[in-house]
Amino acid sequence: MQNRRLLALPLVVGAAALALTGCATSPASSDASGDGTVRVVASTNVYGSLVKTIGGDHVSVTSILDDPSQDPHSFESSAQTQLAVSKADLLIENGGGYDDFMTTLAKSADTKADTINVVKLSGLDEGGDAEFNEHVFYSYPTMVKLVADVADRLGSLDSADKGTFAANAKSLTTKLQDLESQTAAAKQSDQGEKVAYTEPVPGYLFDAMGLDNVTPEAFSEAIEEGDDVPPAALNDTLKLFSDRTVKLLAYNEQTSSPETEQVKKAADKAGIPVVGVTETLPKGEDYVSWQQANIDAVTAALAK
Repeated sequence: MQNRRLLALPLVVGAAALALTGCATSPASSDASGDGTVRVVASTNVYGSLVKTIGGDHVSVTSILDDPSQDPHSFESSAQTQLAVSKADLLIENGGGYDDFMTTLAKSADTKADTINVVKLSGLDEGGDAEFNEHVFYSYPTMVKLVADVADRLGSLDSADKGTFAANAKSLTTKLQDLESQTAAAKQSDQGEKVAYTEPVPGYLFDAMGLDNVTPEAFSEAIEEGDDVPPAALNDTLKLFSDRTVKLLAYNEQTSSPETEQVKKAADKAGIPVVGVTETLPKGEDYVSWQQANIDAVTAALAK
């Protein structure tokens, strides 16, 4: 979504400029230490986790958004972030209007680093009039493509460790393919089950499991854009629960509004399971464990 409220960037321009003037050789943090590792900056820790799994000790990763308690729809850059981008060897952005701050940071830092745009890599955005779901980090086939691309780029930046990157990528790909197998199996038993969400965060997971999202588009789009929800759309959404039309509600735990809280209460009142979903990794989780937990939670909710 091009106008998505997620991650608008009020750059701290003055502070960033000061940090970049006279401090060009100073590390932004231990993640950009100039210790010979490949320096990667990812827009979120979802992508940072994948890079770290592939690169191990041969990469230093800065994930700009990495706080699970943070509302990812509100982001402010810092001089430290700007400096990390300026020193990066590789940048990873989601794209699709999700994290436009990465483009702003890269231009401000005048970086020459290659950038992986995951939405473009995915091939999922076919254009047209349909609203595009930019949460491609819930698409396991896309993550398989990303792993291969990251391994190739790291190998080009650090040819001495190319074999290590390839081996780690192969192991990670096997785990991602296992997630795909699980969703395919779930599709055999749960195809067509009706579900709802507050925002289309888990949309690709629902698609892979064959689930039918029946959330009024006017509701989820308004929530995602931070706009007022049309009263008719709110009423139609609440009716999904009072009529017990859906088997579960996926609730974005990192953002809330009076309308999403109202919908959550309606689901609770109707005894319909609420599955929490996030846009960044919870503490202590890597990408695979995070998505495994998502699959398990949705499967358990459908079984009730």
